[in-house]
Amino acid sequence: MPRRPDIPCKHQGCGKLIPSGTKYCDEHIELHRVEIRTTKQKGYDNTWRKARTRFLKLHPLCVRCLEKGTHRRANVVDHIRPHRGVELLFWDEKNWQPLCKSCHDRKTMTEDRYQTFKY
Repeated sequence: MPRRPDIPCKHQGCGKLIPSGTKYCDEHIELHRVEIRTTKQKGYDNTWRKARTRFLKLHPLCVRCLEKGTHRRANVVDHIRPHRGVELLFWDEKNWQPLCKSCHDRKTMTEDRYQTFKY
């Protein structure tokens, strides 16, 4: 069976080919160590799953779809302000909102994609 072809390193501007299944070449892997953490290492463990389930039972509909006048079941608990590893922001329920998968994906790719710095 043929093996998968090598893919380019995901670091911007790097064109080195790396084995499929990895994201970064040896030169750039240390720069992206935070991105490579598992979901459990990021805080999404059993405690989070229980809190998420409880929150979705209390808030079963997607808030963005409700604003548009449609009723869709929420299946994602979104952090309104991205926590980026800050535990207080991660567990603050005032920072949570119920979203359907498509609204969450759209929000993540447009609003949360890049970290903004305020001075």
